[in-house]
Amino acid sequence: MLSNKRLMGKASHRSLVLTTMTTVLLCSVLMTGKADALYILTGTNDSAVVFDSGAEAPELSDLSSRLVVVGADSDKTDLTLKAGEKVTISYEGEEMTVTSRNETISALLSRSHIVPSPLEMVQVDVSGEDLEITVASDLTFYETETAVDSYEVVRRANPNLAKGTEKVVQAGKNGTKTQTYEVIYANGQMVSRQLVEESEGTAVDQVVEYGTKAATVTSSDRITAVRANGNGGGYLTFTSGATLSYSKVLNMSATAYTTGYDGVGTRTATGTTVHHGTVAVDPKVIPLGSRLYIVASNGSVVYGMAVAEDTGVRGNRIDLYHDTYNQCINFGRRDCTVYVLN
Repeated sequence: MLSNKRLMGKASHRSLVLTTMTTVLLCSVLMTGKADALYILTGTNDSAVVFDSGAEAPELSDLSSRLVVVGADSDKTDLTLKAGEKVTISYEGEEMTVTSRNETISALLSRSHIVPSPLEMVQVDVSGEDLEITVASDLTFYETETAVDSYEVVRRANPNLAKGTEKVVQAGKNGTKTQTYEVIYANGQMVSRQLVEESEGTAVDQVVEYGTKAATVTSSDRITAVRANGNGGGYLTFTSGATLSYSKVLNMSATAYTTGYDGVGTRTATGTTVHHGTVAVDPKVIPLGSRLYIVASNGSVVYGMAVAEDTGVRGNRIDLYHDTYNQCINFGRRDCTVYVLN
């Protein structure tokens, strides 16, 4: 039985990194036999093929029937060594240096009087100039996987876009990310596998702008932020998330009026019927028909939405209609901030 694994080497130590390969390269000379150790060939391109150590080995020339090929270039995946290669063997805490004789790795180990047991693994490192072979019962691998990095949708408020509408300003695009797992083998068996590192993904977020620009706000809504631009205008953000854009801000002295007092009737200078939200202005300061949002400068009173429909005041003053005389008395005279809405 064959299974594929991935490994990635760590520069700081001689670990193994497994990555998926789709092909398996085997020795060409056949003989009847059974593999007794897990072989690991390490190199430079982080590729690997795993022959399941628990399976009955096919009839092959040597122990290569249980082979993990790691990082080997295509011209190094042959198990046969060229003659004259310097090989360092580490086994049971000791090192020896031998020279290959155009032989397989298993033959080299046999000639060196080393026979891996069923619980031992053979690491063959071909990444350096000299070949290095390590025979051990425990090995740690760093397995890498290239996974899909799904894009995320980022929603962003746009105060210049009508409330209830939205538009995609940047299309999302999936990318990839590399996940590194530490895999520990003991006695030829995997005993643990856990994620230890994940690279930053290459996905591109999808950016969706949603409109917050409103025509009006309710009387209970309150300003949470004022964003001014360079030309005297800006926009107001409310607790509801709605925004109102304004063209200018005026600091004015405000008074209150109602019908039935001082000769005030029910009709405005523009012909509309007075109601809460009707205000009297000097047309030279605020043009009639202007939409306004009015709040006391100290925040004590919020008059809210209003329309300049009446006259009767001069200069930097504004008169706010109230439904009752008592409301007018309670309001009195206050300094107010008047936002002239777009």
